[in-house]
Amino acid sequence: MLMSVTVKLSDVIDALESASEEFSSYLDRRTGELIQLSSEEIQAAEDDALISEYPDWQRDSILKAREVLGASEDFIELPGEFDINEYQIMEEFCLTLNDQRAGNELLRLIKGSGAFRRFKNAIHEIGVEKAWYEFRGETLERLAIEWLEENQISYSRNDDAIHLPEGTA
Repeated sequence: MLMSVTVKLSDVIDALESASEEFSSYLDRRTGELIQLSSEEIQAAEDDALISEYPDWQRDSILKAREVLGASEDFIELPGEFDINEYQIMEEFCLTLNDQRAGNELLRLIKGSGAFRRFKNAIHEIGVEKAWYEFRGETLERLAIEWLEENQISYSRNDDAIHLPEGTA
């Protein structure tokens, strides 16, 4: 199913950046709207819970979750945290560092429990924090583009979401 709407690449990247076990993001194929739902909101929709039992601020999201679950052909789930694999991105970053000693030290630090915390502390101490965030951003952009293209979704690189046909500038 081809979409006639254009999605902002930056919005998809933002959704990938916030991917977690707690939140899932969906694209409404009809409108291009990106929707983020918590696992609690999805569970409430699946259980067909009474909306009145939830705070006002959460009711719209539960109704949106019901819509997502009920009209599955209109919504497509974005890659989640396990699809993104932040650990693998950290490992790839370590292997790209010109300073092999720093790269090897980071690789050592990302083994075992507490890897993410140790990595964040070490990139700051080593002075490669900026390089890490650039690498991570480029990786998430690549993943977003791959996902958009696999799903035949038009996208724009600029914030005004103007889609230019192929071969025009």
